Amino acid sequence: MKKIDKCVILTIIPYHTIPYAGGATLPVALSSFRILFTVKGTAEQNGQQTTMKERKLIVLLAVTVNATILLVFLIRENKSSSMARSFILWLHGLGDSGPANEPIKTLFSSPEFRATKWSFPSAPSNPVTCNYGAVMPSWFDIHEIPVTADSPKDETSLLKAVKNVHAMIDKEISAGIDPSNVFVCGFSQGGALTLSSVLLYPKTLGGGAVFSGWVPFNSSIMEQISHEGRKTPILWSHGTADRIVLFEAGQAGPPFLEKAGVSCEFKAYPGLDHSISNEELQYLGSWIKGRMQSSS
Repeated sequence: MKKIDKCVILTIIPYHTIPYAGGATLPVALSSFRILFTVKGTAEQNGQQTTMKERKLIVLLAVTVNATILLVFLIRENKSSSMARSFILWLHGLGDSGPANEPIKTLFSSPEFRATKWSFPSAPSNPVTCNYGAVMPSWFDIHEIPVTADSPKDETSLLKAVKNVHAMIDKEISAGIDPSNVFVCGFSQGGALTLSSVLLYPKTLGGGAVFSGWVPFNSSIMEQISHEGRKTPILWSHGTADRIVLFEAGQAGPPFLEKAGVSCEFKAYPGLDHSISNEELQYLGSWIKGRMQSSS
């Protein structure tokens, strides 16, 4: 009996990933290819068949290799899908809450938003002057309703809220999200806070979207806006039938900002009261997509 090399054909299945609902991925076997392994063994020159023990060993080896490859791909894909490429922060209005606004993100279902991280924080409870000192979720104090272009501003409580928003943005940028893919959006009081937060942030962000908001600070605050902050684009949407934050308060915003060199796109929605329409959100989706930076 003479020792010879026996050739074992080991089949390995490569995996490919395809997207499915929710933006995750599935590993899918595309095809198989074979790798030739040379195993030292003992056999007769007349081509004695592989023993049962050797067959079991070969099968076990094949299963182990395939399982390892599948596991590697799953880990890689799960890691990739868990890494957000963009961040959208949504700030609610007076008396509202973050969780109540979460259904908004279901309207952003296009592929560009699959790797987007959303955040819907809730404002702390504070006494509100315009509601006779009643305590309710409020980002900063509001002195009167309806809000007009000339309503008094409470910059002290506003700047405190801005600091908290900046901390949320800092956290996401530190986690690896490019500032140009950070978008802050807000409705009513949240819209006013959005405007203040993106302008006073020291870096240029992807954009700020104001819905039915107003300018909650005086011209002196504009002096604190950095050169980078002035480059953050602003989208301002306002309903003409708004009786809470008057349309005139919204209209006064863009000219005020443009004097300071801030780019602002203003969109009026005829007949819309103090609320957000699907039309506004659809436009917001396309507006954000047009400003997202692809990852390198």
